[in-house]
Order: sequence, then C-alpha cells, then structure tokens
Amino acid sequence: MEEFKARRVVDALRDRGTNADLARVGVYQFGITIKLPDGREVTWDSDNTASLEAQVMRNGVLVGFVPEIEGSEDYTEEQIVDAIVRADYDTPIATERKTAPPPEAPLPRKGGVFRRFIDGFRYQ
Repeated sequence: MEEFKARRVVDALRDRGTNADLARVGVYQFGITIKLPDGREVTWDSDNTASLEAQVMRNGVLVGFVPEIEGSEDYTEEQIVDAIVRADYDTPIATERKTAPPPEAPLPRKGGVFRRFIDGFRYQ
C-alpha cells in the first residue's frame, strides 16, 4: 500500500476507535497494523500487492489470516476502512461480518503535535 494512503486509512480507523498503526515492513513497504484486545496483531496489505489481505499474529506466530478480498484492488479508502472494520478475526480464516460494528470513541492520532517532525515533513 502506498504510504500516504496507508496513513489516511490509519487515521480514519483511529477516528472510528480502532487501535490502528502504520506498519513499516520494509523499504517503501507499508501496511496497517490493528492491535486486537486479546494480544493478537493483524497486519493488512503489507506485501505491496494490489488487493487486500491480512495476517493475524500472536507472539510472532501466525494464528490466522484474512484471505484476499475479491475486487479489493479497486477499493476506495472508505471501502478499505469498512473492510478492515467488518473483519471477524475469531476463526483462523477470518470472515467479514454483514454489517460493521458501531464506531467507538475516537483514539488520538499518533505523534500529536510532533507528528510532522517525527515523520520528516513528508505529508501531502
């Protein structure tokens, strides 16, 4: 996923109350990390492919995944946020809920006032 797109998706998820972070998995390789309450972490779209998929990890061990979502290569940012929020991670092969859960209280954006300094003024 492109860096600025990933940042916008992370911000939209945090505005919905989802504990999301920008995942830096390689040189110019970005994705989205969701921290689940039970200690698992979900990393979305970190492999530079056009479609959405995710890996669910606990203590560095793969415990589940979200298979490639058909047609997701053409998703808008709002559709990406919706797909991530509707994912149900309770089974090893995650499924999508029919409807998204209601938004929770927004979480603050990482970095606060110093966000632009930390990231080197690269925002568009």
